[in-house]
Order: sequence, then C-alpha cells, then structure tokens
Amino acid sequence: MADQSMDILSKVLEQTAKLVEEKLDAQMSKLNEIDEDDLERLKERRLEALKKAQKQKQEWLNKGHGEYREISSEKDFFGEVKDSKNVVCHFYKGSTFRCKILDKHLTILAKKHVETKFITLNVDKAPFLTDRLRIKVIPTMCLLIDGKNKGLCGGIHRHGKH
Repeated sequence: MADQSMDILSKVLEQTAKLVEEKLDAQMSKLNEIDEDDLERLKERRLEALKKAQKQKQEWLNKGHGEYREISSEKDFFGEVKDSKNVVCHFYKGSTFRCKILDKHLTILAKKHVETKFITLNVDKAPFLTDRLRIKVIPTMCLLIDGKNKGLCGGIHRHGKH
C-alpha cells in the first residue's frame, strides 16, 4: 500500500513539474519575442510611472507631508485635514511625558510615510475638538481619511491596554 501511495505521489509531482516547466517555457518564449520597440515602450511606461510617482510625492511635500509638525489651533486643524487624504493627528498636553515619547515615534513615521500628513495639536487649544472627539485620555491619536475620523487610539497604558 505504501508503494502504491508513493507511485501516485511520484506521478502527481511529475505532472506538476511538467506543468510548471511548460509555463516557464511559454514565458521564456514570450520574453525572447520582445523586440527593441517593445523594450523601448516598456522603458517609456516605467519612466512615466516614475515621473507620476515623483510628482505625487512632491505634491504631498508641498502640502506639509513628510514632516511632523504642530498646528496652533482648531481652525488650522480643519484646514490641514481638508487639504490631505490621510492625516494622523496627535492630541497632546505639554506636561505629559508619554506625549513626548509619541512625538519621537511620529517624527520618524512622518519621514517614512509621505503619503500621510502627521500633525500634533495641544488639547488646551482645541476644546471643541477635544469635546467632539470625546478625548478623555492623553496622548490620543486620531486617524482621518478624506476628512473623516476613522478611529481614535488613546491612552497608552502598561500591558497594551487602551
């Protein structure tokens, strides 16, 4: 019975290897048929995609992405959020040590994730937002997508409790 199972397994493996080999042969044949014009078109498309990506990155940088910065008022908050698709806002209080720790990490993230704007706002300068978002614990982060609040993460406690 074990020999029969091994024979079946060998046949299945052989058929699978044959299928993979055929697919690879077809792909290699396709690659061999690419001529100079095809390569040039591929190169142009790739260059265009790179230019588009660079233009998008520059637009983000012009809107204040790529850096972590403090905004001074609720009015500024609404302008910043309206101006960008993805925004992370850290609501802080200057006297809170954990806010300083979070600032350090958000500074690093802002440089790595240019597609998102990272801002911080003192809760004492934002009573309306603090109340509206029901911020009770500091630090609190707010994720906004297309100007809409998609979630709050507040209160960093031991053992990962929020």
